Amino acid sequence: MAALSTTSPQQPPPPQQPPSATTLGGTISDLQPDILQTHIFTLLDGQTLAATACASSELYALSTEDKLWRDICTSSWPSINDPDVSSIISTFSSGNRSFFSDSFPLLHHHHHSSSFLTASTEYFVSAVDIYYKNVPIFSKVARTETLTDWFKCSPLRVDLLGPKESVQTSIQYQTGEKDSSVKQLEENITLSWILIDPKRRRAMNLSSGGPVSAQRHWLTGEVVVKFATIMAGDGGEKEFVECGVVVCCGEKEGGAMEVREVSLVMEDMEGRSLSGKESLVILQEALERGERRKKKSGTEGKGRYEDFVEMKRERKERKQRLEKVLDMVCIVTGIAIFVSAWTFILFR
Repeated sequence: MAALSTTSPQQPPPPQQPPSATTLGGTISDLQPDILQTHIFTLLDGQTLAATACASSELYALSTEDKLWRDICTSSWPSINDPDVSSIISTFSSGNRSFFSDSFPLLHHHHHSSSFLTASTEYFVSAVDIYYKNVPIFSKVARTETLTDWFKCSPLRVDLLGPKESVQTSIQYQTGEKDSSVKQLEENITLSWILIDPKRRRAMNLSSGGPVSAQRHWLTGEVVVKFATIMAGDGGEKEFVECGVVVCCGEKEGGAMEVREVSLVMEDMEGRSLSGKESLVILQEALERGERRKKKSGTEGKGRYEDFVEMKRERKERKQRLEKVLDMVCIVTGIAIFVSAWTFILFR
């Protein structure tokens, strides 16, 4: 008989613990600072870089380098390459990082405060960029003096181009169905209008991002694209004003698009143009107290504008009804006075 084996069956080796993150290669903070700043952080956009700064104190110190934010700001808004604008931004509390946090999100200012104190400022600066499919096609900087009597008493209007001035682009108008060029611009053109107050060292973006309307002008044939931000007025909780930017685009010979007008105006709910003095009060409060919120969708600004237009329509209808009632009261009062007078004369 064969002898029975007394060897016990071989046991499987005990499971090994996975190596720690440090064993695999260390944490991201272990990388050389120059590698992080030159090879990683330069690939991030502003929102991602701001989130990175919240991860640790080491990353915060590295990601707040002004040159990183300078590169992000100039790539987002080519207009701020202007030397005067760069000089103003350098005076902000955290330089280009502060400028980005002021200018990138959408502006929300829907509550006026009667306790807000305005401060005189000599001028404000507009840094404007127009994009077609996210590619800059127009950039300009304008300075508006605010202490002159002309500014204070006249309706606010900031024009970036003269009456006979235009800027040609490389964009070709689409041909085909009627008003295809209107749809083309409404879907692809975006705008950034950053208003900078050098005295307060603050900035805000007055654009709705995407257009709130686009239509062809009945007389000139130009495509008029409108952008708008709705903010609190100074006449009560239900008073709002529209800060609107109009961009007019025409067609040159050969089908190339050119920008012929870029202007900013402010109107109240009655459709009245606000003066420079009235506008400055509203803009300064929005600049100082307005919330900067991340855009939830591409049509958010358009939705707020449509709500504003609906409020204007309802107010106009209420005003018309009130005027009809007052007219009727005046007519009835006049007839009563006339009848009373004749009765007095006949039976005197």
